Amino acid sequence: MRKRALSLLLTFAISSVATFGQTPPASASSARPTARDSHEGMTILVEPWTVASRYKERFPKKSPFSSGIIALNVTFENESDESIQLDLKSIRLLLFIGEDSRQELITLTADDVADSVLLKNASKDPTQRRNPLPIPVGRPNPSRDKNWTELRDTAQNAGVPSNVVAAHSSVQGLLYFDLRGEIELLQTARLYVPNLITMSNRRPLSYFDIELGHSPAN
Repeated sequence: MRKRALSLLLTFAISSVATFGQTPPASASSARPTARDSHEGMTILVEPWTVASRYKERFPKKSPFSSGIIALNVTFENESDESIQLDLKSIRLLLFIGEDSRQELITLTADDVADSVLLKNASKDPTQRRNPLPIPVGRPNPSRDKNWTELRDTAQNAGVPSNVVAAHSSVQGLLYFDLRGEIELLQTARLYVPNLITMSNRRPLSYFDIELGHSPAN
């Protein structure tokens, strides 16, 4: 009996040492909510970045969020047997301002992001409510120095890296939209993703319409 008790004690000690320092798996409640839509072998997942801490790793110096720009972390998952081409320039963020008012925002380029953060309204409060929301247009090129180039390259590298998603693979990156800090508009916003086609026979896929409905935990 004494040997059995000693054996059980030793087994417990070994088990305790083996599990010490391990991180328990994250619970489902701690996971960030992600909007999604899926059909025809393609799944699109969207995670709005709505707090400053989400930008620190990708933008350690200057953050687009500080100038009212929202990044959507988008993943395109292709589960089909053929490559699918994306039309990133046609993607729109649909905003519903009121019952009879809807606006469509186009994606910002990396140049637009750098301009907005470093050259445009740098001293103004980006959270101040201003209507209507902007539609990005071509801007002059004042004082685009090395800081501007660095931020432009950072935004470019963090963006969606390719407009083609190979069969049974995924592409992930950021899409940028100028919300002027009006994060609450994401509560009723939708991401509209049209013009996807298969590479082999140019067959069009149905558009994706993704309801965002952000959570403050994002």
